[in-house]
Amino acid sequence: MIIDKVKKINSKEDCIVKNKKASDMMIGKWVKCDNCKEIIYKEELHKNLSVSPNCGKHFRLSYRRRIKKIADEGSFEEIGKDILTKDPLNFEGYLKKVELLKEKTKIEEAVKCGKCKIENEDAILCVMDGNFLMGSMGYAVGERITLAIETAIKERLPLIIFCVSGGARMQEGMVSLMQMAKTSSALSKLNAEGLLYISVLTDPTTGGVTASFASLGDIILAEPKALIGFAGPRVIEQTIKQKLPEGFQSSEFLLEHGFIDKIVERKDMKSTLAQIIRLHKEGK
Repeated sequence: MIIDKVKKINSKEDCIVKNKKASDMMIGKWVKCDNCKEIIYKEELHKNLSVSPNCGKHFRLSYRRRIKKIADEGSFEEIGKDILTKDPLNFEGYLKKVELLKEKTKIEEAVKCGKCKIENEDAILCVMDGNFLMGSMGYAVGERITLAIETAIKERLPLIIFCVSGGARMQEGMVSLMQMAKTSSALSKLNAEGLLYISVLTDPTTGGVTASFASLGDIILAEPKALIGFAGPRVIEQTIKQKLPEGFQSSEFLLEHGFIDKIVERKDMKSTLAQIIRLHKEGK
């Protein structure tokens, strides 16, 4: 009688454990691709460089994973780490929100810049991160990128910027908009020195970032199926009173119309960048 009860309890506990494992697998461990609508196991997605194995959609990457993928191991030396967010307009709740984001994401700002090696080729690398206020460009982002450009000029190195952004940061008003002019001016000096600038557009690259440094590359690359544009399709349609073409603002559409030079899959990005840097060195 007692043995039967023990067996019954053990059987019930096994069932609970099995169900718990199944539940754990379902909650937080799967992601739905908004392109092919397939459900993908997160671990498999991570192993595949956050690229959907079904349709090839490139999911967004954090700056940590991007740098790990692009820079040679242990070669990244950060630039401008001490340049942090400011609140020039005393925008209510802004700095509090920034501090909460820092604690949650372990990111200080929406871009990380540094000197690194890419297949043993020296370069200045800037990587924007959409996890921090959707990669929006404020004072600190503009200052960090400008410092990176100035470092590239000083050390005669090629510059690479991975762009992902929702545009200028509204909480900083005109100060954020001025970063468009600041970064563009710095890039004009880089160009005058005959140095290489490669802009890499990822999903999404929009607003003031698209209207400034993202579009000024000597060579402009993009990841597949990335959203690239200035204003949203609805705003454009309302302005020009016309229906936009299918696939408008996708990297494929922009390649076809000459806005970008090449679409590069994530697995090939590092070798492509290294090859371009070598060709530029040989050309000089």
